[in-house]
Amino acid sequence: MTQDDLAEIIERYNDAWNRQDVDAIHAYHAPDVVFHNHTAGEAVEVADAVREHVANIFRNWPGMWFSSRRLYIRDDLVVSEWTAHAEKDGRKLEWDGVDVFPFEDGLIKRKDVYSASHAPRVL
Repeated sequence: MTQDDLAEIIERYNDAWNRQDVDAIHAYHAPDVVFHNHTAGEAVEVADAVREHVANIFRNWPGMWFSSRRLYIRDDLVVSEWTAHAEKDGRKLEWDGVDVFPFEDGLIKRKDVYSASHAPRVL
């Protein structure tokens, strides 16, 4: 895959996250995908379990969305810097993070998340 192909996939993937479209997100994952949120200490394997994990994130954070800050692409690897925007208990919150995406056969093989969600900015 070219760098342009990977950038387009991540753009569509991020759009699916911002729409909280679990089915669209699921379509970008390899069957044996691993979703590892290193900050939260969560690791989920296999696409159906990852799908449910993502659905649970949206149940806990309705209306959460992400803005992209920077994208790094090399071979079959994408690193995405982002800012999360959410509301909890009437407070608007933001935190920064990084996703690391190895790709295989055009699908996301892993999603490794590192973020400052433990110390969000209150707006």
